[in-house]
Parts: sequence; structure tokens; C-alpha cells
Amino acid sequence: MMVSICMITYNHEKYLKEAIDGVLNQKTNFDFEIVIANDNSTDATVLIIEDYIKSNPKGHKIKFLNNKVNIGMMPNFINAIKNCTGKYIALCEGDDYWTDENKLQKQVDFLEKNKNYAICFHLVNIDNNGTIVEDTLTKKVKQKTTIYDLAKCNYIHTCSVVYRNNLFPSFPDYFYKAPVGDYFLHLLNSRFGKIYCINEFMANYRMHVASYWSSKKQEERSKIWVDFLKGIMPNFSKKVQNYLQIQIERTNGTYKRLNFFQKLKKYLNI
Repeated sequence: MMVSICMITYNHEKYLKEAIDGVLNQKTNFDFEIVIANDNSTDATVLIIEDYIKSNPKGHKIKFLNNKVNIGMMPNFINAIKNCTGKYIALCEGDDYWTDENKLQKQVDFLEKNKNYAICFHLVNIDNNGTIVEDTLTKKVKQKTTIYDLAKCNYIHTCSVVYRNNLFPSFPDYFYKAPVGDYFLHLLNSRFGKIYCINEFMANYRMHVASYWSSKKQEERSKIWVDFLKGIMPNFSKKVQNYLQIQIERTNGTYKRLNFFQKLKKYLNI
């Protein structure tokens, strides 16, 4: 069995070694490949990847997709996923990193034994400029959830996810221009099965000023998020759309202005 690790990178020379090492250090009873898609970085990213391929004993596991021009985050992400040949795909961007050498094995073991689950993720700590802190960015949820829970808010860090490959034949048109890829992908996958959380900290999400989301001001984030949720809604059932609509209203502030009975009516209509 093959498992693919999808890693997109752009100007991650400060962080990339830790990301690649976290993957190569995995102990598994199955084979895995690392699909690294570099979007025409202008720093030493290419040299770092080429050195791993040439010098590391596990360098042959790296499939290097090196864009000669910058094609943008989402096209780069899609290209990486399309080159993943594994039964399962794990995600880890080039500035995040895994901290448990048995992470992949634990997640794949769960999905192998539980066919009605589409996604397995785990708890994540935050690396805030070298200081490891508790995750306050995502909401704590039940161990077993569904697409309806996920439609209320995104509680899954990208670097924690393993999902079943090829659950749907092609990406929706909006996926190619969406400002956020991971949440959209998780929602698309969760149409085909439940979501399971392993209650262990097995990766670190890195916050730094150069990252796409961390570099945005809150007001800008809110607008991007609302527009994004509106863009993805047509791809889901009416019930999922209703939860997404409530999330939109929570983000733009209109939901909190409703009284108790108005809020109750919204949920009763779902």
C-alpha cells in the first residue's frame, strides 16, 4: 500500500528541512511518497529539496514538482494532489511539521479499520516564532464528527489530515480560484464519510508573518472568509448550506444581533 504526503511550498527555506524531516522520519509498515510542489520560489527552497533527493537515504521517496513560473497557491495545490498516487493522502505545508514518528501509521491504521470514515485528523500545537503554545485557533470538537459539524466552523489543521484519495472525480471550478483550499477539500471529502480525531498532539502549525493567513488583518480575513463560504455553498446539500450561512452570519456579525427565538428558528429549519 502507498500513502502520499502532499507538501506545497513557496519561499520556505527557513522551515522546509523541519517539514521534510518530519515526514521522512515516519515509521510505517507501508510505503509512502512525498509529493513536493514548489511554486517557483526565489530563495534556496529548490537547493534544499534537491539536496534531500541526492543525499538523504530516503530521498528516493520525494517526487519533486518544480514550477518554472509562479502559478499561484491553489493551482499548485491541485497539481500536487493530482500527482499523489497513494490510497491515502496526508497534508503538510512546507512551513509546518510533524512531531510524532508514528503519526501516519496511527491514522492509516484507523482508516483501514473504519471504512465509514473519510478523514482522520489529530490535535496540533502552535509554533509561534519558536515558542510552542496551545492551539487557540480552532474549536475543540467531539472525537467523531460529520460534515454538518465541519460546516459550522473549520476545526481541522492542514498538517493533521489524512484522507481517502479519489473520493470524487474532479475539483469544482471554484476550487481553482478559492482563497482557501484545505477547508474546501475537507468539506468535499466529508460528503463521503465521517471525520475522526485522534486526541494526540502529533504536529505543529507554524505562525509567522510570511504565511498567507497570518499576514492578514482580522477585517480582511473576515471578508475573505465570507466571500469564500458564499463561493463554496453551491457544492453542498441544502442542510450543509444552511450551516455555512449561519457561519457567514457569525463572521460578519449579523448573527449575534438576532434574539434567542430567531436563532432557534434558524437551527430548527436545518
